Amino acid sequence: MQIGAAMFFTDYSMSPGELGKALEERGFESVWAPEHSHIPLTRKSPFPGGGDLPKKYYDAMDPFVALMAAAAVTTRLKVGTGVCLVNQRDPIQTAKLVASIDQLSGGRFLFGVGNGWNQDEMENHGTDFTTRHKLVRERIEAMKEIWTKSKAEYHGDMVDFPEMMTWPKPVQKPHPPILVGGGFPQAARRAIRYGDGWCPVGRTGSGLLDVLEKYRQMAREAGRDPQSVPVTLFNPAEDEVELARYRDMGIARVVVMLLSEPRDTMLPILDRWATLIRRTAH
Repeated sequence: MQIGAAMFFTDYSMSPGELGKALEERGFESVWAPEHSHIPLTRKSPFPGGGDLPKKYYDAMDPFVALMAAAAVTTRLKVGTGVCLVNQRDPIQTAKLVASIDQLSGGRFLFGVGNGWNQDEMENHGTDFTTRHKLVRERIEAMKEIWTKSKAEYHGDMVDFPEMMTWPKPVQKPHPPILVGGGFPQAARRAIRYGDGWCPVGRTGSGLLDVLEKYRQMAREAGRDPQSVPVTLFNPAEDEVELARYRDMGIARVVVMLLSEPRDTMLPILDRWATLIRRTAH
């Protein structure tokens, strides 16, 4: 089991380069950046975490820019979007972004994707909240064509373009892993349909094991080897026993959710996790 870390990078947090170097030095496998383009002051959708929306959601940097800063000062650390809001991004431009960062990082990019919860935010981008799931699927299918074909075309109900050419292509073949974020069973089904892995948010105990078994059975029923769609669990507990349980369940990766705080606050926390990595990660 690998251990990564995610942070909402802001102008008051530890910088992506600082965090990337610190994570690589301590044995973390990956760094992840969430995404929100902006936060409208209206609120049709309640915050999934409950209560008021944390300040970092308003302040988040662009994930691709932040991750490239981390990739530029590291050599082994993987860099991932956790998650990219595909429903709010043009697929042709996003395909180029993904391929470019995969090229510049030497094939270290992980494409975490999600369908979003903030109706107001996505409507500002011209996205219909009720059809966002189909839109994301078609955009990802279209991006796969762009990444894998010298002359790509896609004809869907919501994404449609004729034959075209664009480079670069990703280093990773056929493309960087597409890791689908969200809950069970909806996001799990999407991961099996068009992804290379599923990213749920932390559960504990027997509840997680039960969901994992159902997910793996769903994969088998869809004709996919569960090993081909591994689980990346976000927001695990900082607990050695719990981490060992995740490892023994066959979870491929856990991603620690870090505070958006400066270096002096974060380094002691990373040091504690480094000890847990040595004890439980592999």
